[in-house]
Amino acid sequence: QVQLVESGGGLVQPGGSLRLSCTAFGFTLEDYAIAWFRQAPGKERERVSCIESTDGSTSYADSVKGRFTISRDNAKSTMYLQMNSLKPEDTAVYSCAVARLCRTLSFGGHDYWGQGTQVTVSS
Repeated sequence: QVQLVESGGGLVQPGGSLRLSCTAFGFTLEDYAIAWFRQAPGKERERVSCIESTDGSTSYADSVKGRFTISRDNAKSTMYLQMNSLKPEDTAVYSCAVARLCRTLSFGGHDYWGQGTQVTVSS
């Protein structure tokens, strides 16, 4: 069965860290660009970060630059989002998605989409 499964969400205090994981089942992750999105209640979905399959180049939303790091381990069919210096405004449901290119993901296209994991930043 083809699917993306996220894990690693939870409750963390402001200034803390979390690492999200997204594992692919049923297809070869290394063939795809991978992105993390987030959506908070009442807000539009935001593309947080993306990593290409071709050269591993990365991109980040301005809101997370310098705090979040995206990475991938193709041998484990898993991608990661390391989140440091978390702020209350980072609270959202985080989802991973794949497409052939990050550009496609930027314009709303995707091949597969995960179910999401909740991240809550609160004291």
